[in-house]
Parts: sequence; structure tokens; C-alpha cells
Amino acid sequence: MKAFALAVGVVAVAAPGPARANPASFVPTAGGANLELDYQYELDRSSVEREHLGTTEKDLVFHQFQHTLTPRADVGIARDTWLSVSLPIVIAQARQLEYDSGVTAATSSSVADHILPPTGLDADNPGSPLDAPLAFKSATRHGLDQIWMGFGVAPMNERRDDTKPTWKLGADVGIAVGKVATLTDATLGSATGVGRGVDELRLWTSFDRRDGRLERYATIFWLVPFAATSHSMFQDPGFGATNVLPGQRAGANFGLELAAVDDAAEKNHIAIDLGERIVGHFEGRDYSEMWEAFAAAGDPATPGNPLVLDKDPVTPGVQALAHPGVTNIEGYLEVATSLAVRAELGNNVRFALSFDAIYKTDHAISFENAGIDRNGNGIIDPGSSEVNPLSVNQIDLVGHRYISTHNLGLVIGVQGQATF
Repeated sequence: MKAFALAVGVVAVAAPGPARANPASFVPTAGGANLELDYQYELDRSSVEREHLGTTEKDLVFHQFQHTLTPRADVGIARDTWLSVSLPIVIAQARQLEYDSGVTAATSSSVADHILPPTGLDADNPGSPLDAPLAFKSATRHGLDQIWMGFGVAPMNERRDDTKPTWKLGADVGIAVGKVATLTDATLGSATGVGRGVDELRLWTSFDRRDGRLERYATIFWLVPFAATSHSMFQDPGFGATNVLPGQRAGANFGLELAAVDDAAEKNHIAIDLGERIVGHFEGRDYSEMWEAFAAAGDPATPGNPLVLDKDPVTPGVQALAHPGVTNIEGYLEVATSLAVRAELGNNVRFALSFDAIYKTDHAISFENAGIDRNGNGIIDPGSSEVNPLSVNQIDLVGHRYISTHNLGLVIGVQGQATF
């Protein structure tokens, strides 16, 4: 949803009419171009629990911070019609796992199942133990995941006809171009990519209506992954695999903007924007809080690693396949409240400062199916093509699955725009 807000929620090109700061009201048109630079600082925290005897038990706490810089350009190609391109660049991303309160290396189920070593795992210094309560510390990752290119059109534009709201329609394609995020025991400190190697399509529509100093807006979107590169961790192993690509997403954001300063003569505008966002994340494979730990524990180069896969369940023995780290993730709901201060100085310069508080419902993050019952006997027959090579009993079997709970996030954003 954050990528969606960057791609379609903030567009600005010069147009006739009073000064306004709300992004949903801007309509790029022929002869105009907008350059934009967004910065976001994101903090995420969640508890990682483990199923046990019909309940869940505390195990780990996940923390992540990420700095993202996104340059963007919008170019009007016809009346109320435009093309856009944006590059969300991750400047730095770091993650860590620590033992939850009351949990130690001696009582952690992840350590007992050899998914994490009892001395902890420091990606930058693999041979050095971590001080409690740290259980895992990642290398700092950086880079680019996708380049986003889009097309938009406004069938209605309130600036041209104030009897109608502004209504925009658009489609964006995210093309995977960045170094894929991977991890093996041999590349703990040197694997720094942040890409997923996944191409995605996003369709969206937005509405905006102003009434005096009050402006109302809403945006609806649907995002679907449709392809993966050859280097992606989202490969289809065949046999009984069910989910291969990340899950689809759909959602809406809506809000109210109240103008504190609205100087039509000087075209200066300062406003307070309060919004809500609801996003449904559908079941699919993805990077989770545990992906690096799973990938390290699934490296066949290290004897005894517990999460090594069997790429051919029909052939006797184990044909070792590295666990990609990505796992099947149960569907969940994301809800966010946003507060922004927006300023427009004349027709050509705009600034914004925003804060998002995010909550995600509890969901399983190791949720892979055992396979596909093709013959209707009610079980997945071992040694047959029904078996899912991506399923590992140690983390995917009921009673062993990992659950993400108390999932909270904070995003601070700063934005600047210049219109030509």
C-alpha cells in the first residue's frame, strides 16, 4: 500500500484554478511536467509466535527500519492525460530478531528446531555470538526493487468544471529490475539486495471534491503480481505446489483535508489532511519476518540444516533444494491512520510532511499446503506428484507454524514537488 500511495496518491502538474494541496485533486495535462522527490522512514515491529498444542507461545520479536527515496516524474501527454515513472530506492534496510520477554535461547522453539543457533546469528559477523536478547541481526540491505511506469486519465476535472468532482483512472506496471533479496550461509554479510524479482499490475481510481475549505477524497486500488524473473525466489517447482507468486492486494484510502490557509490571490495553500487506509492482503508467498532465518536454515551446503527442500518428491531419496526463505502467508488486513500537513506556494512548489500509524491483523507466516489431493482419497500420498516441494513440516505443519502478531508500523514521510 505504501508503494501505491507513492505512485498514485501524489501527482501534480500546473492547471488553472485556485491553489490546492490535496494530491487527489491534481490532474496532469498536456504541456505540463512535474518532478517529485519523496523520502520515507519506516519502522516495523511484530511478535513472532509459534503454534504449540492448540495454542501459540511467545518466541521472537521482530524489528525493521527502512529509508526509501523515490524520485518521480509525471508528464502530460494530452488534455487531462499523463504518463508517469517512479523509482522507489531503498537507501538502507536492517532487520533483527530478539527473544520475546521470558524467552531465552534455552527455551526458544526456533533454537530447539535448529532454525536459529543458540549463540544467535549475526549476518555481518557469522562467527561471533550475539548478546542476549538478540537472536538474529541482518546485514544492511539497499537498492531498487522495481521501476514503476503508469498511465492516467481524468474523465472529470473539478478545476475545469466545478459542478463535478475530480475523477481519475489509471494503471501502473511495476517491472522488476533490482538485485533480488537472497541469503545463504556463504553470503550472510554480502547479500544486500532488496528486490523480489516480481512484475506487478496495479489498477486504481480516485475521487476528489472540494466544498469551501473542506476537501474530501477517496482512492480504490487492486494490485496483482503476474510474472517472476528467473532470479526470483518465487519459482514454481511443480508437483503439488499451490501458491507461487505473492498474494494479490486490494484496498482503499479516504480522507478529509481542511485548509488552514487558502490565499487564492497569492496561490498559497496550507492544509491539514487526515486519512484512513484499509488494505486486504490475500494469501500468497512473500518475504516475512523470518525469511532470512528460514533461508539460512534451508541451505543444503551446510549439513544438518532442517529446512532443506526435496525438489523431486517422486524420486527416492532427497534431491536437495535450498529453501528460498519466502513462505506462504495467510491473508490479513492492514489498517492505517495518516496525518499530513501540506503546503502549496504559488503554482509551482509544493511540500508535505506525513505520518502513518499502521496495524496488521494476526496471520500465519509459514502456511504452506502439504500438496494437492489429486485422486480424492483425502490425503497427500507420499512419494507422489501430489506432494508440494515447498512444504516443510518443521514450520508449515499445524502445531509448528509461525504466527505474526501485534504487528505495528510507523512511517514518516517528507515530500517536495516542482512543476514546470
